[in-house]
Amino acid sequence: MHVPDGFIDAPISAATGVVAAAAVAVSLRGARRELDERTAPLAGLVAAFIFAVQMLNFPVAAGTSGHLLGGALAAILVGPYTGVLCVSVVLLMQGILFADGGLTALGVNITDMAVVTTVVAYAVFRGLVKVLPRRRSSITAASFVAAVLSVPAAAVAFTLIYAVGGTTDVAIGKVATAMIGVHVLIGIGEAAITALTVGAVVAVRPDLVYGARGLQQKLRLRVDGQLVDVPDAEKAPVAARSHRRVWIAGLVTSLVLAGFVSFYASANPDGLEKVAADKGIDAKTEEHATADSPLADYGVKDVENARLSGGLAGVIGVGVTVVAGTGVFWAVRRRRTADVSPASTSSV
Repeated sequence: MHVPDGFIDAPISAATGVVAAAAVAVSLRGARRELDERTAPLAGLVAAFIFAVQMLNFPVAAGTSGHLLGGALAAILVGPYTGVLCVSVVLLMQGILFADGGLTALGVNITDMAVVTTVVAYAVFRGLVKVLPRRRSSITAASFVAAVLSVPAAAVAFTLIYAVGGTTDVAIGKVATAMIGVHVLIGIGEAAITALTVGAVVAVRPDLVYGARGLQQKLRLRVDGQLVDVPDAEKAPVAARSHRRVWIAGLVTSLVLAGFVSFYASANPDGLEKVAADKGIDAKTEEHATADSPLADYGVKDVENARLSGGLAGVIGVGVTVVAGTGVFWAVRRRRTADVSPASTSSV
């Protein structure tokens, strides 16, 4: 659903840019509360994984494909504020390095694909978790439903943005019907990927899943006719707990998906591209500012072998995204540490 340059006029592009900047600023502040010894090392990896999986377009209807948006997955794994930042980092890397999603439309894409999907998904997820039984399977089920709903929500958001700032005169009702219809189908694919990923992490390390915190209840024993909480066993410091295996496994998976599996992704246009072509909303599409980038269109310039070119581009993308994301999240984490340090709270 990457919106290219030329779909949305300059005033609305600027307005959504302001909205996106404000959302990122709020998320930077909110992420300080979410990023701890468990989530900080994994947030950059989540961004890289989303980048990798977004390269895997899957067929959803005749001549149409879809790909992960990632807002639901990021919000559940590392928290909603951090989730907005994860998807924003991915969109920034895609726009600058791979000419995917217009630079003038970056505000539109962050607002739609990062903010709307994350907010909707996490709100639905938290609401379901409160009413479902406190089991790991409930986390997976809630993840599925939240992801399903987040994608058509993004389609509605794009339609509203296009209704006020579209550059072509089209029947907006037809656009809305087509966008929502195809993105409901894409949402099912998004939900399957999200639920499988969240379920896999919850099965091995539920403590690393932000949305699963508080899942385990205290053990209670009956002593002299009364129920008492069993004291927690002495635990090693959280910082000493190794996340290395999970991090390495996630990175290797991302590299394999982007570097190898992506070659077999569907070549059909995604939901927005298909609707744009069918309804004529792409009439004023502009060439991307970085169309001559060495990595444009997810290929390495001057590498003639398509498989090798796409694989190298995917590996480079994962590497750049994990480095950029990790840098951002560690900086936010260090800022939080500085804010709560004794020196910062002592009187002068």
